[in-house]
Amino acid sequence: MQATTLWMFLWVLAFPALAAPLTARQTAPPGPPARATLANEPAAATQDFRFSPTIAEIRQVATMIPGDRALRINVLKFAESRRSKKFSVKGAPDEPSVQARTVFQVVYRDGTVMIDSGMDEQIHKFFGRGVAEPYDQAAAAEVARAVRAAKSIVVTHEHGDHVAGVIRTPFINDIAPKTVLTRAQVRTLETDPQMPEIKLTEEMARHYLVIDYEKYYPFAPGFVLIKAPGHTPGSQMIYVALQSGREYLFIGDTAWHMDGVRTVTGKAAPWITEDEPALAAQLRWLNGLFTTEKNLSIVVSHDDEQRQEYVAKGLLGGRLE
Repeated sequence: MQATTLWMFLWVLAFPALAAPLTARQTAPPGPPARATLANEPAAATQDFRFSPTIAEIRQVATMIPGDRALRINVLKFAESRRSKKFSVKGAPDEPSVQARTVFQVVYRDGTVMIDSGMDEQIHKFFGRGVAEPYDQAAAAEVARAVRAAKSIVVTHEHGDHVAGVIRTPFINDIAPKTVLTRAQVRTLETDPQMPEIKLTEEMARHYLVIDYEKYYPFAPGFVLIKAPGHTPGSQMIYVALQSGREYLFIGDTAWHMDGVRTVTGKAAPWITEDEPALAAQLRWLNGLFTTEKNLSIVVSHDDEQRQEYVAKGLLGGRLE
């Protein structure tokens, strides 16, 4: 981003409702707080659920903020969980599989945007459920450095491995004002967080940039947020188109392995509760993109095989800048 673009970028963060009058609004939605998806009780089935984005609409929204698009995108794995693949993809073989814990860094000419923010080792231990799993202290320190240095941070959803880095940090006063959370993400973090360590109070939440939007949100040049509740109430996908024309779609935890998208198959993990009809619709949509949009790389946060493949092919850089 050049100086003019950076001004536009910061202006959008500060005044999102003005930047996107046709696609977004910044008002608190009415009604009671939504429940988090990891609650013990089953999630209620989605009523009249529609998931109807189109790639043409997303590409159009990506043009709404003028300026130079990003140059490249990096990924870094800082921890992993070792679980059978049958949990990530229903009906998959009972064979070893690595769930990577990752962050992504979108690099513009004069700054970076982080997608997800990492987590400290205490939060990581929650996911092991009593089993010690690999946690790379050096890589985690790199994530923390990159988050602090970023122009802005967005998260795919409000689970600890994605959002803890902007909550449990000694640099909260620097990081919170440039972290963009959705109203649904904040509601979950305030009322039903995945673990007590990432709970937000109403006072804490005031320090973050909180937005609400209906379907799409133009965030930066070539960068679009897409509302996609299902894995959690605040889940969103993130579309990024580079200056080179290459396109990426970060789907967070809509699927834990790309095979879920390829076969339109959900998870079979007994420790989570999701809105299955919503996720089924999202997987069908993603499968359609996978089969027709060859210039678009779908990025699954936890698929370690895909991470290695994308780094080897040069689609993602393997270190943070």
